[in-house]
Amino acid sequence: MKVVALLLAVVGSAAAFAPAPQGRSSATVINAVEDMAGSTAPFKAFDPLDLATLGSESTLAWFRAAELKHSRVAMLATTGYIVQASGVHFPGMLSSEVSFESLSIMKPLDAWASVPEGGKSQIVVLIGISEIISECIGTHYTKGGELPTIIFPPIDFSKVEPDTLKLKRSRELNNGRLAMIAIISFCAAANIPGSVPILAGSPMF
Repeated sequence: MKVVALLLAVVGSAAAFAPAPQGRSSATVINAVEDMAGSTAPFKAFDPLDLATLGSESTLAWFRAAELKHSRVAMLATTGYIVQASGVHFPGMLSSEVSFESLSIMKPLDAWASVPEGGKSQIVVLIGISEIISECIGTHYTKGGELPTIIFPPIDFSKVEPDTLKLKRSRELNNGRLAMIAIISFCAAANIPGSVPILAGSPMF
């Protein structure tokens, strides 16, 4: 719960620095969204709540950066959940009292709860440092700069053709959107039996 509270606090503080809302025409917004990576069939410019109209171009860039970051975290979380539930683990000890093997026989959320507080704190601190670095490199994305990049391992996309890069970014976003649905479904199934019928009865949950 401490970790969850800390993450919520980080999200809340990030929201405080979101660009101030400024009105824009719907036509301008639709054109901007359709030109962005991730606007693909069958739901091009999908924005039923008109969130993109809440502010300026800077606000839209902030929304996109948030979606991109959440997508990457969700893809890692979904992969980690499946790997953990499959019993795959590192050799040796996680700490002086907890072995990786002992964690591998637990359900993923139970395994996370069994990680020592010091280990959880290290993970949160590392995430925080990566976030700060990504927000401080070059011109900020709300001011016309590039969207946040992957800090580790660093990947150089400077030699990739623009059309190819847009396609790869669209794939990343679409995979991330699916992963966000997947990981929240996993968490729901693990905590509320029967809430996700397709996952009911699975030993992973």
